[in-house]
Amino acid sequence: MPEINGYTDLEKQRLLLNDHEERHFMSSDVVRDIIIGVSDGLTVPFALAAGLSGADVPSSIILVAGIAEVAAGSISMGLGGYLAAKSEADHYERELKREQQEIVSVPDVEAAEVAEILAQYGAEPHEYGPVVNALQRNPQAWVDFMMKFELGLEKPDPKRALWSALTIALSYIVGGMVPLLPYVAIPTASHAVGASVALTLVALLIFGFVKGHFTGNQPFKSALQTALIGAAASAAAYSIAKVVKP
Repeated sequence: MPEINGYTDLEKQRLLLNDHEERHFMSSDVVRDIIIGVSDGLTVPFALAAGLSGADVPSSIILVAGIAEVAAGSISMGLGGYLAAKSEADHYERELKREQQEIVSVPDVEAAEVAEILAQYGAEPHEYGPVVNALQRNPQAWVDFMMKFELGLEKPDPKRALWSALTIALSYIVGGMVPLLPYVAIPTASHAVGASVALTLVALLIFGFVKGHFTGNQPFKSALQTALIGAAASAAAYSIAKVVKP
C-alpha cells in the first residue's frame, strides 16, 4: 500500500476522519418521541380545560376531567408509540428474511440490483464491479447493503417499542399537567383560564424554541408556530363551549 508522509492511504484516511467533526443533527428516536408526547400533552388538555372553562364549569371539575384526559391520553399515545415501533421492527424482520432468501435463490438478480444502485451514484462498471464481487463473497454484508441502500431500512433497537411507549407517555403527562396547574390553585374557572392560557403559551414558546433548536429549524419561528397552534386549539374549544352551552 502506498505511503504518504510516512502514512499509508488507509491510515491517512482514518486520521482525516478522526480530525473532521460532522456538525449534522441526527434526530434520535427518543427526541422524536419526546416532541410527540410534549406537543400533544400541552395542546390537548389545554384545549379541554379552555373549553370547559368556556362552559362555566367549576375548576374542580375541570381539574378532574383534565387529569382523566391526561391519564387516558398518555396511555393511548404510549400504546400508539409501542405499536408503531413494533410494526417497524416486524417490517424490518420480514424484509430481512426476504433479502436473505433472495441472495441465495436469485443471486444474479441481487448482484444486478447492487450494480444498479452503485451506478445511480455515478460509479462506472469497472468501478462497481469489484464492489459487487466483494459483497458476493460476504453474504451478511450483502444483505446489510441491500437493506440499507435498496430498501432504506435501518435495523431497529429491539427495546425500541417499550422505550418509545414509556417516553411518549411520560412526555404527555409532563406536558399535560402544565395547563392544569392554575386550576389547582384558583377555584374560579373564569380566573384560572387566564392563568392557564398564559402559563401554557409560555410553555409552548419554550418548547417550540427547544424543538426548533434540536431539529435544526429556526428556533424563533418554531416557537411562534407551536404557540399559535396551541392558542388556536384552545380558542376554538373555548368559543365552541360558549356557543353550545345551555
